[in-house]
Amino acid sequence: MNNQVGIAVIGAGYWGINFVRVFNELPGSRVVTVCDKRPERLHEIGQRFPGIVLTTSAEEAIGMKGVDAVVVATPATGHYHVARYSLLAGKPTLVEKPLTKTVVESEELLYLADSHNGLLMVGHTFVYNPAVRKVKDYIRADELGQLYYVYAQHTNLGPIRKDVNAIWDLAPHDVSIFNYWLDTKPEWVSAVGARVLGNGREDVGFVSLGYPNGVVGHIHVSWADPNKVREMVVVGSKQRIVFDDVNVQERVRVFEKGVAPAEPDTANYGEHQLLMRDGDIISPRIAASEPLKNECLHFLECIEQGINPISSGREGTDVVQVMEAIDHSIRMNGAPVQVELLEHAVAA
Repeated sequence: MNNQVGIAVIGAGYWGINFVRVFNELPGSRVVTVCDKRPERLHEIGQRFPGIVLTTSAEEAIGMKGVDAVVVATPATGHYHVARYSLLAGKPTLVEKPLTKTVVESEELLYLADSHNGLLMVGHTFVYNPAVRKVKDYIRADELGQLYYVYAQHTNLGPIRKDVNAIWDLAPHDVSIFNYWLDTKPEWVSAVGARVLGNGREDVGFVSLGYPNGVVGHIHVSWADPNKVREMVVVGSKQRIVFDDVNVQERVRVFEKGVAPAEPDTANYGEHQLLMRDGDIISPRIAASEPLKNECLHFLECIEQGINPISSGREGTDVVQVMEAIDHSIRMNGAPVQVELLEHAVAA
């Protein structure tokens, strides 16, 4: 890029500081200003990144001279208000996941982006993980055969958030990856949660999702499990693929094993038979790169070239629709909720 894109980062928490680091490292951008309500966080930014203008006013940061684009890394409850102000100011806007806490808010941000010719991108960071993309390559190449199901486990002892429950904290990652892999969103969800830590919000969640073409998904998230797991699995008729984000040596493993129904044998009166496939276990080479840096590079590329992001506002809204349906199902003790019907009810 010929000119550096001036960035305003709103929110100086864990992700906010990382956004500052990455955008300052990239040759095509520079962080002009950082906003946070907490003086101690701004002090830390000032110590680590001298020369950045520090402010407690999001409006001041967004309107500051030299700011070309905005990154919203506040707690989730503040995403809508900051992103709305940024889009009304005509600034390309990258919002950390989830896009908002409600479908109504997400749809309004989509409308503002469209009506103001603005760029709205969501920080579904795992979509920019090279291991996740490698799994997508296998699916796109139809190497798994018929897709049967997907499942994810995302557990650890915390860190416990105060603004959202464990399901809203962790499951949007998994939903965004499932949607990315399958090129669609689920038609229905069923979910249950438990408040085992007594802090007034769900610390544990079990979510089932029904995708088109009979593909089913399952997500287990927990803040109360001492075993740290970040694993996602795709099972097809020809292969089983595992993405293990904790395993730095083999983040993706491909099991060339599967089972599929055979064509009916008329000689045996159409007796049902299964074909078993047993092959090698492969660990494909994954190019090392930082997912957040890939995400930020893509944001700059979208600004420069005017292209639609991989994790656009529409993809972000799809995830929020699923999360709202999950909330609805939890309130009904796991009863299935149709995502499209809930979407229409909210719109009405």
